[in-house]
Amino acid sequence: MDVASALEGNWEFRVDHKDIKIFSSKISGSQVLGFKGEALFDAPLRKLISLFHDFGNYGKWVHQLSEMEVLHKSDDLDYVVRQVLNTPWPIPKREMIVRTALHASEEGALALTMTGIPDYVPSTPDFHRVREAWGVWILMPVASGKVHVTFVMHLNPGSDIPPALSNAALFEVPFYSLLKMRNLAQDPSYKPAWPSVVDNHVTIIEDVPDKH
Repeated sequence: MDVASALEGNWEFRVDHKDIKIFSSKISGSQVLGFKGEALFDAPLRKLISLFHDFGNYGKWVHQLSEMEVLHKSDDLDYVVRQVLNTPWPIPKREMIVRTALHASEEGALALTMTGIPDYVPSTPDFHRVREAWGVWILMPVASGKVHVTFVMHLNPGSDIPPALSNAALFEVPFYSLLKMRNLAQDPSYKPAWPSVVDNHVTIIEDVPDKH
């Protein structure tokens, strides 16, 4: 999924709260809506890239994350991760296996794509394996060293959860993930290590704010 196709669609505005805008869109072949969240981060692009590679701290910002495990990584910025998401009792927790990749777009942004690969490892009876999941994080540098962040995702949690219930709760995912990510990224005490492998694939040129 490239940046242009991710942003296409008939996005319907839903809410603007704490400077985070949330939209929804119908997805062909699914009763579960897709969502889009947008926010402006007062944080360097390099720090956001480092945040995405700081897998041990995903629990600080990914909404309802219960478990996180990296199953595969390569020098090509290709990762396979396993995430377990909390659900209201007595609904079983959702388990997602996604392949992520970081690449530069023609629009000048960086995109972190996510594609569900549910059969990458065998499922277990402890969790409900999510069969349909795709998404993208789009990081667009803007003036004064800030970054406009867009989060687009479609996730079908499974037939045991009515689509109406999924759609009612879907706005929590982009809102709280963006809110917690922004707080973490703008925290001066949070200093994630730079993943040097990125330098082999992407050139980062940042607009440093004028301090004078």
